[in-house]
Amino acid sequence: MSVSPSRAAELPAAADIALAYHARTKHSLKRYAAGPETLDWDAQPNPFREFAGSPRTDLPLASDRLAASFAEACSGTATIQPLTIDGVALLLELSFGLAAWKEHGPDRWALRCNPSSGNLHPTEAYVISESIAGLSDGLHHYVSRDHVLEQRCRRGTASSGAPRLWLGLSSIHWREAWKYGERAFRYCQLDIGHALGAISYAAAALGWTARVVDGLDSARLAAIMGLDRSSDFAGVEAEDADVLLAITPRDTNRAPCLPRPTTIDDVWKGQANRLDRHPLYRWPVIPEVSAATTGAAQDVVEFSSSRPALAQQSSARAAELILQRRSAQRFDAKFTMEPAPFHQMLDALLPRAAPPWDVWPFASRLHPLLFVHRVEGLTPGLYALPRSDAAEAGLRRTLRPDFDWQRVESAPDHLPLFRLLPTDSRGVIRTASCHQAIAGDSCFAVAMLAEFTPVVSDDAWRYRQLHWEAGLIGHVLYLEAEAAGLRGTGIGCYFDDSVHEMLGVVGSHYQSLYHFTVGRPLTDDRITTLPAYPGRTRHEAGVLS
Repeated sequence: MSVSPSRAAELPAAADIALAYHARTKHSLKRYAAGPETLDWDAQPNPFREFAGSPRTDLPLASDRLAASFAEACSGTATIQPLTIDGVALLLELSFGLAAWKEHGPDRWALRCNPSSGNLHPTEAYVISESIAGLSDGLHHYVSRDHVLEQRCRRGTASSGAPRLWLGLSSIHWREAWKYGERAFRYCQLDIGHALGAISYAAAALGWTARVVDGLDSARLAAIMGLDRSSDFAGVEAEDADVLLAITPRDTNRAPCLPRPTTIDDVWKGQANRLDRHPLYRWPVIPEVSAATTGAAQDVVEFSSSRPALAQQSSARAAELILQRRSAQRFDAKFTMEPAPFHQMLDALLPRAAPPWDVWPFASRLHPLLFVHRVEGLTPGLYALPRSDAAEAGLRRTLRPDFDWQRVESAPDHLPLFRLLPTDSRGVIRTASCHQAIAGDSCFAVAMLAEFTPVVSDDAWRYRQLHWEAGLIGHVLYLEAEAAGLRGTGIGCYFDDSVHEMLGVVGSHYQSLYHFTVGRPLTDDRITTLPAYPGRTRHEAGVLS
């Protein structure tokens, strides 16, 4: 159907749709964003997508034999593993695999290595392989519940040359919308950011590098991942193509490229399963903003390798630390953390040419505002960590004019940490974070302030990108907290403009996109932890150095 020029001029621009969506999905003290009126937990959508009729490949479990330490993964010095099916299996096990099952009374649920809002897991992972020993060329879908690959497309002509590997990520918006309504699109994008972090750390533990393939538009990505094959998704929940990552051994000196195109000789198999047979609601604003924010961006930056970094002090194996990651449900409100791990966590958020930031080829546009409650040697109050050279000036213009902007002298010289206001912020950040106690009981809480309206107005796709960066920051905090013997929790529910008001943010040039907390967790002994893969052991492949 064609649209007349006069009518086209009346249609909202893509950026206007994204900005309007963000405004309408804000929570406030007077009302929450539109969501379902009730939840039937017995009718929760299936958390596992499968493709009936796709050939399956069982993957080995071997994370307990991967010797690389978390420190080696963070510094990019882990031993380089061969690019074979065993390595692919490890990459998936440590980024998208199950970490455990939990039980409480009659309820049983899976935990995964990649965090998710509400543990709903809208993110799906696809493997594209070429010339990888033990794995057929083509497109494969990963089923985390069973740790298997389903082959969606088998190449009619085998590849030749060096092995190549890509991971494609997609989102099933209904998984989040079922619980969170209109705000769900935001949470799906945050989950993509967490997934990028999970992939980067897992790849680094294998001596590999993961990098976002930039400049790839959404339609072409959907074709690469087979998500545009409407007959394969007839009558079931659609998937939104989000991002493609190129995975290469660290010593491979080649730029990320695209998989070779499909041909008429390729064989496609598999029918997607229905996840929710009786959906009660429809949220048309979600497909609207999804369509408006398709596209791609090309603003590749090269990080300076001269930026100093604090050496990771954890002696834990990377695989062990990744598999133990959890979201804290409660914090010890009397615990005070030491300054060294606090500085370590903030240092890990600075972009540099090392894991996990080598996955991210884009400029830094998010800057943490820290509500410090209990960190030894630091006055409780509000602090800022500008993550780019130009960010400090922009934040100074944007935030309240009475903020101090005192450089924290006890912090490492290269860490741009500023004290803005000495105050007891436990009550206000708890209230602003939808009255969640963890925001005030933690050692510190974070509001991630994004350079927003000018960025989204320039390219609506960046609405997704900004949330991905926020999720990536959150994943760094998750693993750094685990390395320090603490725990983190992401907070997607907060009163947007109440946060802006307390910071002095006027207008929408800057917006808070995600909250996070870190502290010492209090465990619930009523919940039972069970093995991730009952009946299987995590040592089905050879010893890995």
